[in-house]
Order: sequence, then structure tokens, then C-alpha cells
Amino acid sequence: MGQVQYISDDLNRITGVIVPIDLWHELQTEKETAYLLKNEVMAERLLAAKKRNEGISLKETCEKLGI
Repeated sequence: MGQVQYISDDLNRITGVIVPIDLWHELQTEKETAYLLKNEVMAERLLAAKKRNEGISLKETCEKLGI
């Protein structure tokens, strides 16, 4: 993963950052998960899904949805 780059003004105060896209996606995912975990029902669903071992393939899903 690349490095975070800092942007500063004329007084050398940090005013922004440039973040590698992989890190940005990781941060966004964590932010979304944290938001969902605040809701008790969604937290239960996420934890249940994490424990789930069975499922259906993408192909089966598309067939069931008619796409």
C-alpha cells in the first residue's frame, strides 16, 4: 500500500491528505460497518451472516432473480 501524503499551507499547517485508494476503501468499509453495528438489528444480522457457512453461488442467485 502506498504512503499517505500530507498537504500543508504557506505556514506549514497540515490542511489535507492524499490517501492511497486501497486505504480509502478500507477506511470507508470500516466506517460503514461501524454505522451498521450501531443498529441492534443490523448488528445481529451482520454477526449471524459472519458465522454462516452455507450459501448459494452467484449463478444460482442470478437464476433465482431472473437475471
